[in-house]
Amino acid sequence: MKENKRKLLPTMVLAGVMSLTAITTACGNNNNAPDNANASTNANASNAPANNAAAENATNELKKYDPPITISYLRPWGPDVTFKEGEDADNNVHTKWALDKFGIQLKNQWIAPSTNNAFETKLRLSLATNEKMPDIISYRGDFTLVRELIDSGRFIDAGELFDKYASQTWKDAMNEDPTVWYPYMEDGKRVGIPILDYAYNGDPVMWIREDWMQKLGLPAPKTLADLEKVMDAFTNQDPDGNGKKDTYGLAIGFKNWLNTWMSDAGWIFGMYGTQPNQWNKAADGTLEYGSVSAGSKQALATLQSWMSKGYLPTEAGLYDETKASEDFTAGKAGIVVGPHWMPAWPLEDVKKNNKDAQYKAYALPAGPDGKVGRHGTTNSNGVVLINAEMEHPEAFFEYQNYLFDQFANPPAGGEFENGMAEGYDWVMVDGEVKKDAASTGGFAPEKYTLTFDGARIPGLNMQVLAKLANGEEATTPLEKKNKLSATQPLLEAAKIVLEQKDAVMPQMFTGAPTETMQTSNDILTKMEKDTFSQIIYGKASVDSFDKFVEKWKSSGGDKITQEVNDWYKSVSAGAK
Repeated sequence: MKENKRKLLPTMVLAGVMSLTAITTACGNNNNAPDNANASTNANASNAPANNAAAENATNELKKYDPPITISYLRPWGPDVTFKEGEDADNNVHTKWALDKFGIQLKNQWIAPSTNNAFETKLRLSLATNEKMPDIISYRGDFTLVRELIDSGRFIDAGELFDKYASQTWKDAMNEDPTVWYPYMEDGKRVGIPILDYAYNGDPVMWIREDWMQKLGLPAPKTLADLEKVMDAFTNQDPDGNGKKDTYGLAIGFKNWLNTWMSDAGWIFGMYGTQPNQWNKAADGTLEYGSVSAGSKQALATLQSWMSKGYLPTEAGLYDETKASEDFTAGKAGIVVGPHWMPAWPLEDVKKNNKDAQYKAYALPAGPDGKVGRHGTTNSNGVVLINAEMEHPEAFFEYQNYLFDQFANPPAGGEFENGMAEGYDWVMVDGEVKKDAASTGGFAPEKYTLTFDGARIPGLNMQVLAKLANGEEATTPLEKKNKLSATQPLLEAAKIVLEQKDAVMPQMFTGAPTETMQTSNDILTKMEKDTFSQIIYGKASVDSFDKFVEKWKSSGGDKITQEVNDWYKSVSAGAK
């Protein structure tokens, strides 16, 4: 076979603004935003230093394979990915771009949809029958499958390749939170490369009916005591003025548990220094399960009190996240807690139901000891695995480096200024750029990329939104696009998210289920949900929490705690 040689081609100065969606699903993490939230505000922001770096990188020589090489790959194809007539997953505007730009032909080894576990089933069959693996597997979803792939031994130590070939832009983005490597480590090696996502995208703020606040003359709730005064007024002082006692304070649902992506109750536990249903870092540096910490008992006592006073819906135990939020949009509840992007969906339904309704974002209140705590949003939403037999692993980095340097935060005036591809996510009409779906057909070519969304630099999204919320001038094309697309309530909420970033309590255990988890988690989870529900509804005393903790520990919890901490020590040491 003829050896591939590389020609060095001079490049144009490349720049541009990517056309991205701001509201993003964080699949496989705490941020479970719904798909219809993905179509709103732009989500990747920019700042001057990174933008200048992109401009400098654009002047470097671009490497291109001649003759072309092929990168075979696998990734699930979701129903949100649509193609123009005559194009498909192997032949489209992006595959043509990769071939023209780099001499790289992107080729699916086979194609399977993301629905009904079709992709997972086919990939597991390929593993079981020892079929040849592709050069690259990009995946977000079933973490058990990720571990099966890593444990197969067929994928290289990608961390070494990353250190050698990744651009500084990409490395800086990854270094915003080095723990993103932890889920994909094995024996101290970074086997998988995390696919980066937007930071803080699922972190909650408090949304309150501002017209109710003004009508009742209520001040901003900065403490637990303040908040309880607001909830009492919303429950007992007829804030909607219909003469009926049919409103309440806080819209929450814990059918899917308390620490959720919307209609969240984790922040209540945060006022007492913990987060339920996740592993938190204790004062001594070890990991502890939040649901059995002392703070959870205090939070449950607070929830029990609120339920008894009518501040919460009696159906909370039956409500999922979306159903709970519907009580807020329907005008039944005055407060709901959730991400900064909720004005795009579902909060605008408030005004559909009542044209005079107003809502506003507020900071999460502090507990009795001044504590504020909220769950965090992981900076990654998937993984890239590189076949140990891949002939040109550096080719993937050249491709992805370019997207980080030129697409994730591009300077003005170049290739991606208006979007990824003209005629797909943007069109020119009478000399004016149009990006709306009615003009473009709604195609999103960044979804054709190996990493699902092109490239994302975690911290930039919130930075630019907060900048705009402060009234600062939008100087880059991306900032200007955000200014046009983001509503003022959303901008103000993003600013609050950043202002309270020190309140984040991240999920610290991101590894595969431990041995004891696999055998005991079901019974421990049921025990936890039953006990917590009984306490919240006042069917059991708050002191029953102590018996639950004892039983949890003796039924496998202590063993799981040891296993979790052993894992944490191993990945912490391996990442140094």
